[in-house]
Amino acid sequence: MTPRRAYGFPTRAELAVFTRKLVREQWPLLSVAVIFVMSFALVAAGYWRRGAMLIGIGAGVAAALRLVLSDDRAGLLVVRTKSLDFATMVTFGATLAYVAATIDPLGTS
Repeated sequence: MTPRRAYGFPTRAELAVFTRKLVREQWPLLSVAVIFVMSFALVAAGYWRRGAMLIGIGAGVAAALRLVLSDDRAGLLVVRTKSLDFATMVTFGATLAYVAATIDPLGTS
């Protein structure tokens, strides 16, 4: 028995299988999360308008994925019914993109 197994930790092979399964099943959420991480990096770098616009775009991507994919394939993007999820994400994304596009930059980019 290996030390990892003795303490109940998964082996590297088990972790690799789990990671592949997680990425295969949750790729819609992971792709939206990558967009959000990039937008937060822009906000942290001082480009808050571009970051806010990218958050709105990320919400639009999430809405499009929720509309196109089945409930089984959409993974954790599924919260309620397809129409309610789509309407909520489109409203949020459009509102945030509008606000980011129309607010005066006040000397920032």
